[in-house]
This record gives sequence, structure tokens and C-alpha cells, in this order.
Amino acid sequence: MFKRLTVLVTCVAVLNLGSPLVSQAAVIGTLQAAGQNGRVADLSTISAALARSEVREQMVALGVEPARVEGRIAALTDAELRTLAGQMADMPAGGDALAIIGIVFLVLLILEAVGVIDIFKKFP
Repeated sequence: MFKRLTVLVTCVAVLNLGSPLVSQAAVIGTLQAAGQNGRVADLSTISAALARSEVREQMVALGVEPARVEGRIAALTDAELRTLAGQMADMPAGGDALAIIGIVFLVLLILEAVGVIDIFKKFP
């Protein structure tokens, strides 16, 4: 009985070796492949910005849970992620620093003109 069962199992195994394995292949378009790489890049840009301690502290101060924000960002579509990442890249890092420097220069110039300070000393 054991020999018969062994022979039967061996025959079935040998017959299955001849059957082709089923695999599916399809052509992926360039836009689809680029879109997947773009999504990963956009997610990494947004995640890097949200990982900063100042941003996390501000979210907690406003009553928003960081885990909930990450869940909502994962649910965004590719177009929404691209828009959000683009807006984050265009935002100034420390506020409008150029305006602050301009205001300080203007104040120093007015103080110099009035005579309160003497920045531009003339050397004898």
C-alpha cells in the first residue's frame, strides 16, 4: 500500500513539472512609472517637513494629532500630493527674511540721516 501511494504521488509531481507556470505581464507606460516615482518623492518631501520638531509642536498646540495628519496625507491623490509638495517647496523657510533685512536697512538709513547714529564715518 505504501509503495503504491509513493508511486502515485511521484507520478502526480512529475506530471505537474511539465505544466507551465502562469504569470501575468503588462507594459507600464512612462507616465504611470513616473507618477509612482513622483508620489514617493512628494511623500518624502512632505514627511520631511512634518518630521521637524517645530512643526510637530505647532500641530499639538493647535490640537491636531500627528498620526492623524500622516494618515490623511497617505490618503491624498497624486495630484493633491504634487500640489502640496510644490506649495511646501515654494514657502520661505524662515518667513520673509528679505523684507526684514530691508526694514532694518531702512531704519538704519533713517537714523543715519537724522544724526542719531553715525554708521558711515568719514576717516580723516
